Amino acid sequence: MYPPFDYFEHRRACVIKQRQRDARFESLPDLYKGPLTSHQRSILDAPIASLVHDVHSGTLSAVDILRTYGKTAAVAQERTNCITELLLPEAEAWSKSSDVNLKGPLAGIPVSLKDSIAVAGFDVSVGYSRHVFKPCSQDGVMVKLLKRAGAIPHVKTALPITLLSFESTNDLWGVARNPHNPRYSPGGSTGGEGALLALNGSRIGIGSDVAGSVRAPAAWSGINSLRCSTGRWPKVGMNTSMPGQEGIPSVFSPMARTLDDLTYFTRAFIQMKPWEVDYTVHPIAWRQELYDTAAGASTSSKKLRVGLMSTDGVVRPSPAIARGLRLTADALRKAGHEVVEVPVDSFPSNATPAQALQIASVLLCADGGRTFKSFFRTGETNDPGAAQIHFYMGLPRPVKYLWYLFTRYVRRDSLWASLLRYFHPLSAVEQWTWVAKREAFRATWFDWLNKPQQGFDFILCPGNATPALPHGAMKDAVASCGYTFLWNLLDYTAGIVPVTKVDKDLDVLPAQWKASNGVERGAYKYYDAVRMDGLPIAVQIVGRRLTEEKTLGYMRVVEECLRESGTVYEHLDIERLPEIKDIENQKSKVPVHPGRIW
Repeated sequence: MYPPFDYFEHRRACVIKQRQRDARFESLPDLYKGPLTSHQRSILDAPIASLVHDVHSGTLSAVDILRTYGKTAAVAQERTNCITELLLPEAEAWSKSSDVNLKGPLAGIPVSLKDSIAVAGFDVSVGYSRHVFKPCSQDGVMVKLLKRAGAIPHVKTALPITLLSFESTNDLWGVARNPHNPRYSPGGSTGGEGALLALNGSRIGIGSDVAGSVRAPAAWSGINSLRCSTGRWPKVGMNTSMPGQEGIPSVFSPMARTLDDLTYFTRAFIQMKPWEVDYTVHPIAWRQELYDTAAGASTSSKKLRVGLMSTDGVVRPSPAIARGLRLTADALRKAGHEVVEVPVDSFPSNATPAQALQIASVLLCADGGRTFKSFFRTGETNDPGAAQIHFYMGLPRPVKYLWYLFTRYVRRDSLWASLLRYFHPLSAVEQWTWVAKREAFRATWFDWLNKPQQGFDFILCPGNATPALPHGAMKDAVASCGYTFLWNLLDYTAGIVPVTKVDKDLDVLPAQWKASNGVERGAYKYYDAVRMDGLPIAVQIVGRRLTEEKTLGYMRVVEECLRESGTVYEHLDIERLPEIKDIENQKSKVPVHPGRIW
């Protein structure tokens, strides 16, 4: 149907899909409802290796595990609206058939999937109403591999329309909420996974990351995630909002509530040899010796040299995030590791984080937003952040140049001006020029990191400048993604480790604080330690390219050092959450776009 009449198709699709989802939850057998039994509680608490062993030996059935996580997933959905497609009825059938290999290394383990991953019999909507009522005829490569390993997909999860936001909202599925505070975002674009895993509604999650999309949700919801380098994880069998975009490639990567689960799953999945079924995956086997060497630094005499990137020179970390960094750095030092401050002026002059933000932003949006916008129907609500991107990109170049001059010479904001200067659709020649800049940036960083005065085993930095932001904040904060975006540009492996939670007294912004540029102003517009009290604080551990084993090992060192120093992150307990009426009262205060359906 053509505009403007497709508006009615859009509204119809939103109503039908949400009603279908609600009906599937309501029709679940009583086995999926009610409080957890003591046996189910033991399933939630058991390590993955123990669950797999019990399934292999026949002392525990895959259905028992599935029904346990079905209960917790239903609670997570009720509280956060984190699920798009419920797969549980089909998942039970898969677990009892030859579709799932219950002799595999992930036997019986429930896995949740970002909505963009193809599962036979279900839509891959990516939040667009245009894509619904078109179920996939077969599983994508990711799902085939998971089933071959014995894992059982049980839900698909929320994301933002366009996938270009640290929010997870669209007209089709509604607003996904932070599990700690419903007035805040769970992150994006893999925000549904963050919320679900934080509430123990899944064991493992799979998301994608182009500018921080598995790391921001992990940091904002209080879980662990690993951004893999390109070529280490399958890419075929997915849908996206920007097919063909390769200036900053999107990477599918794992997420988990605990680091133990994240490590076990990553090892087991890579041992399934994904390069045999996906041409985009490098044939690099799991290198256990690299993990053992890195993780063993917490107990051996070998001490690590850690680069502490306290600020990227674009957006200073908020008091809460800075406190998390200090706790982590102090814990590492207490354990005998060397932690070296990396000041902004030590970065190569032609390859600063500010320049990385400029290059990455231009390459990611090189088409001017035309591709992601082409899937919209009349009246379909855009994400506030993506809408800002589309607005800036659509300005005539003479107008944008005048705005650039005003910003740089009148407002004296050279950083914000540098982002505006070239933020327009690129021709093929211009695209090649910016790709060349990307490669020069990577080469410069490679040389800089290899200098003797660096010699870092890993870099410790914020996962984001602030804790979770409230719904709608991306209109102002869309550009404040530099702490994750830098590593996408470089294609480095990076992981998130939760540390502690916001304290309304300790993390207050100083009264004299003033933003130094437009990006920082947007990031801090919603910072309020009192309102953010209890939201997660996390740090980011960054390794080199294709060093997933080492990075996971260093994450283990960080977690153990924090534990030894008395800092242990407290995960949410699904049986000790506030009454649902409190969530409903707060839900009514969440700003939503006109016409959006819950």
